[in-house]
Amino acid sequence: MTVLQIMTDSGRETLLRTTDPARIGTELAAHGVEFRRWPTDHLLPAAADQDTVLALYRDQVDRLCAQRGFRLVDVARMQPRTDDPDWAAQAAAARRKFLSEHRHSEDEVRFFVEGRGCFYLHLENRVYAVVCEAGDLLSVPAGTKHWYDMGEVPHFCAIRFFEEDDGWVGDFTEDPVAERIPSLDDLMSRVGV
Repeated sequence: MTVLQIMTDSGRETLLRTTDPARIGTELAAHGVEFRRWPTDHLLPAAADQDTVLALYRDQVDRLCAQRGFRLVDVARMQPRTDDPDWAAQAAAARRKFLSEHRHSEDEVRFFVEGRGCFYLHLENRVYAVVCEAGDLLSVPAGTKHWYDMGEVPHFCAIRFFEEDDGWVGDFTEDPVAERIPSLDDLMSRVGV
């Protein structure tokens, strides 16, 4: 279930919580953030690599690249691994890397193919927590302060779009706002998922 929760940046007050895709799109569009739904007609095999994922969504990927001028596309995928005793530590380290507020020099565009993750957008004195799931396409404008939480047990696959090789490099703000805001797991427990 896709969720938008808008909070004060103190984390003390929730101003809106909705699962209505139209409302989510309207609230985000007011800040230049694009939210769309794409069909996810393909169930990914457990061992699907980047080439397999991109081949399954080639038409949508090519269309968006042509429309927006993206030159580079890749796939970020994490799924629980019971066969790897180091997986939990690796997942925790990967999660920590993105939990601090940062911004990018280009738009951050992600299409979720499976699983879930949460983009937290720090817009003025509000935080817009957007829990994205399979079928969600989110485009966050360049320069927008944000962070990403993949949860305590990461499970997601997202196609990422870039204009330049270093488009994903973050400029960290050092603002501790993320420490005051509920995590992805906390948000989802509040909506009963």
